Amino acid sequence: MSGIFQDEHTQVLVVGGGLGGVAAALAAARSGATVVLTEEFEWIGGQSTSQGVPLDEHPWIEDFGCTRSYRRYRDGIRDYYRRAYPLTDEAAARSDLNPGAGWVSKLCHEPRVAVAVLEEMLAPYRSSRQLRLFTGYRPVAADAVDGVVATVTLAPVDGGTHLRISADYVIDATELGDLLPLAGIDYVTGFESRAETGEPSAPEQAQPDNIQALSICFAVEHQAGADHTIPRPAQYEKWRAVQPEFWGAPLVSWTAPHPRTLEITSRHFEPNTGDDVLAVVADQSANPGDTNLWTFRRIIAADMFAKGTFDSDLTLVNWPSIDYFEAPVIDVPEDVAAARLEDARQLSLSMLYWMQTEAPRPDGGAGWPGLRLRPDVMGTEDGLAMAPYHRESRRIRALTTVTEQDVSPAARGEDTARTYPDSVGVGMYRIDLHPSTGGDNYIDVPAAPFQIPLGALIPRGGGNLLAGAKNLGVTHITNGCYRLHPVEWNVGEAAGMLAAHCLRQGRTPADMHTDPEAVEAFQHLLETDGFELSWPDGVYAY
Repeated sequence: MSGIFQDEHTQVLVVGGGLGGVAAALAAARSGATVVLTEEFEWIGGQSTSQGVPLDEHPWIEDFGCTRSYRRYRDGIRDYYRRAYPLTDEAAARSDLNPGAGWVSKLCHEPRVAVAVLEEMLAPYRSSRQLRLFTGYRPVAADAVDGVVATVTLAPVDGGTHLRISADYVIDATELGDLLPLAGIDYVTGFESRAETGEPSAPEQAQPDNIQALSICFAVEHQAGADHTIPRPAQYEKWRAVQPEFWGAPLVSWTAPHPRTLEITSRHFEPNTGDDVLAVVADQSANPGDTNLWTFRRIIAADMFAKGTFDSDLTLVNWPSIDYFEAPVIDVPEDVAAARLEDARQLSLSMLYWMQTEAPRPDGGAGWPGLRLRPDVMGTEDGLAMAPYHRESRRIRALTTVTEQDVSPAARGEDTARTYPDSVGVGMYRIDLHPSTGGDNYIDVPAAPFQIPLGALIPRGGGNLLAGAKNLGVTHITNGCYRLHPVEWNVGEAAGMLAAHCLRQGRTPADMHTDPEAVEAFQHLLETDGFELSWPDGVYAY
């Protein structure tokens, strides 16, 4: 590999600055370790920021079911709006302020606000140089033997000096588990076979290329009487004609299979409806809230703010119609992956163009030319999200792999999930799998409130690499409930705590995992730090 190299050393290297990566870096630094955090894109925060996806959370998130630092992150978003925005008195007084009054989340917000809050959380550690952050770098090589990663080489996205970083512990918090093939860590992609996992929803044969849809999200506002129609996308005719066999309608439309029933369902779209934004109660267990797509993932509700602040709501487009499931982008040549990501971008632009020009309106007309992309909201020139929203990653073959029968009441024959003696956190979401590159429809079934086992963060071969995001020991199916924001944060935070703890103890994660007393001592440390390791009575599957 040619080029100029800058050599760095740190105790904990976190590659990937999404929610899991930020949480890992914070936890390791908070525990006294020196940390380097790297991120491919300009913004840290992953799902919440560069990918533009409002928080997907469980119904009890305001009261319990996450770590203390994740709660601090959520509180920070609300505090930012109270400090910096002219909220109405009624909105500002709400302890459960939801700036977007979106139905998908109790805390729908703009990506840039999340970036500001995360940077504030990192600030004291960066000022003391205990933590160094490098954005615009992606991993391209790793020097590893038997699972022990000595160095990771990262290339600058825009050219320049390469980073070559050595570390005592390495946490892979990338969106696609990019370090796993580079470091020779055993991993799996796509669907495992039923023979391997015993999962009732798994196929008879493994399908490694069968991976959930990705999406390129974008934000829009609506200005009545204006014309902000974008140029006709190059692939518009292609995407306008696509109609998957199981879809029941063109992909670019308001119609799609209902995720839970698979019944062909047509949704509604009406901008700036004048709804009572303070009356929105976002609870996916009671009401999916996607009847009107405008309010579903709305990230700014104009009526939450002083009159004249916003002349339109802002809504985030992350709907079935922009799910790209033609082909995988994992473990394919770079030029092939790039071409497929461009296809996904074209699908998103085609959906917008259709909305502006052809989409049926409630008044019988066609199209909303007043829909306007908001590049400033997404931090990009073209208005599309900075990064793809990848729902599924490479996943380590871990000491513990969570399967469908560990979390699904139907598969378990009981209402509770499996209890893990090595729990390092909790999470909750339905098993929510989007259509996949193998031609599968939605898989969306109830899950019980679950735990995150320590063994799911540790590769079977041992070594010094830990999973810090969606690449933990889950299957294609259980990824569907372990992939959401608070769980990814908890996974990364536990990995950061574990790396720092192993440094102090002089023991490897795999060795520590074999010692029940050592695991119990680590769990006590987590609880002291604000982790919840089990669920209270009264929570339920949905």
